Amino acid sequence: MEQSVFKGMATALVTPMNKGGSIDYPALGRLLEFQIEQGADALVVMGTTGEASTLEEREKWELAEFAIHRVDKRVPVIIGTGSNDTRRSAMLSREAQHLGADGLLLVTPYYNKTSQEGLIRHFETIADQVSVPVILYNVPTRTGVNICPETCCRLADHPNICGLKEASGNLSQVARTAALCRGKLAIYSGNDDQILPVLSLGGQGVISVVGNLLPGETARLCRLFWEGKIEESAALQLELLDLMNAMFWDVNPIPVKAGLEIFGMCREDCRLPLVPLAQEKKDEMKQLMERYGLNKGEK
Repeated sequence: MEQSVFKGMATALVTPMNKGGSIDYPALGRLLEFQIEQGADALVVMGTTGEASTLEEREKWELAEFAIHRVDKRVPVIIGTGSNDTRRSAMLSREAQHLGADGLLLVTPYYNKTSQEGLIRHFETIADQVSVPVILYNVPTRTGVNICPETCCRLADHPNICGLKEASGNLSQVARTAALCRGKLAIYSGNDDQILPVLSLGGQGVISVVGNLLPGETARLCRLFWEGKIEESAALQLELLDLMNAMFWDVNPIPVKAGLEIFGMCREDCRLPLVPLAQEKKDEMKQLMERYGLNKGEK
C-alpha cells in the first residue's frame, strides 16, 4: 500500500448548488475550509454525494480545479472520475490528474453493468492511463454490480490501484476481501454505520457522508481505534449512529444537504430527479441536529 492516498476520514463532499441549479462556489469554498479546519484527513469531490452523475463535463473540470486549488495540498483531494463508459472514465481520469488530483475514485460501471472479467479490464484500462493512485468504489445498490473479493485481489496487483471504498454493506465480503488482499489494498468503509467493524478487519478508514456535518468527530472515531482506545471508538460510533442513519432517510445526498442548510453551510437544493427532503423529515432533522449541537451559527 505504498501509494495509499490517505488514512482516516475522507468526506464525500456535497456539491452545493444555487436555487437555479448552478454550482454555488462561495458555499463550496466555505465547506472546504470547514472540513480542513475540523480535521478531515482527505476530501472526495464529485462522488455519489457530490451528484457527479448530473454534472456537465465543463462543470466537472471547473469544480475539480476549484477544489484542488482551494485546498492547495493541505489534505489530499480525490476526484470521482468513474463512468459506465471506460473511454470516458479514462479521459476524465487523465484530466483530473492534469488538474492536480491526489487520487481518483472509480465507481463500478452502472446500467450496462458487466462481468467480473469486464470489471478487471475496465479498471485496469483506466489505471494504465494515469500515475496517481486509484480507489475502486463498490456500491452495488447504486450500480447493480458487485466487485467480488477475488476480483479485488486481482486488481490489487495493479501498481496504480491502491484502495477500495466498500459500500456493499456486506461485512463478510469485506472480511473475505481483506483476507485475500492481505494489505495490498487499502479498504475504506463506504457506510458510516460500519466504520468500526471495517477498521477491526484492517480497514484504513472511511469515505463518509456524515463527515459533511461532523468531520472532526468522524475522524476522531478512526484515531481512537488506532490509538487502542477501542471502547471509546465504539462508544463514539454508537453516539453518532442516529445522525449517520438520518443521512439515508432519503436518497443521498438529499438528507445531508438538508442538514447542511439547517447548519447554515449551503442550500439544500439538488438537481432533478432529486427533490428536497419532505418537510416532516426536515423537522425531525432539525431536532436531531440540535441534539448534536449542529445549530445554525454554531460552526
